[in-house]
Amino acid sequence: MKKNIGFISLDSALIQWLQEKLPISAPDTAGTKELIEGLETLINGRSDLLMVELADTENVMPVTPTIRCGTLSIDPKSRKVLRDGAEILLTPKEFDILYFLARNRGEVFTKEQIYQAVWESEYLLDDSNIMAFIRKLRKKIEPNPDAPEYILTIWGIGYKFSDKQQHIIDC
Repeated sequence: MKKNIGFISLDSALIQWLQEKLPISAPDTAGTKELIEGLETLINGRSDLLMVELADTENVMPVTPTIRCGTLSIDPKSRKVLRDGAEILLTPKEFDILYFLARNRGEVFTKEQIYQAVWESEYLLDDSNIMAFIRKLRKKIEPNPDAPEYILTIWGIGYKFSDKQQHIIDC
């Protein structure tokens, strides 16, 4: 089988971020452990290059954990959101924004970063688009949209998913 090879240059900030996030966010698999060890060899100077190969994708089941926060449950596999056991109907983009923020809970994102993560395209310099989506999401998921518990505004910066609630990720 022919293999296509691509090269990515990792800077030290990205390697450090990966080292911090992988142990707590990635699935507990042999591949995760190998990647962490490979990053350590890069940082320690024992290696200048790290090659990553995609496993046999036909036999690999992707892990899509359900995120639970308080009474809110977000299931990316079925793309369903429940609050107190009742399903909340979201548009595809509303779900994508909510899932992006929830899986990166506690991290603050600008409107531009949210846009680029969800639309995967260049930012159109239109803050009102993201603000409208956040407002609609809050009306649907928050017990009291005027005093949000889940999607918080960080004034002058953007938004984050609350890190004060108890978060459980089920596999």
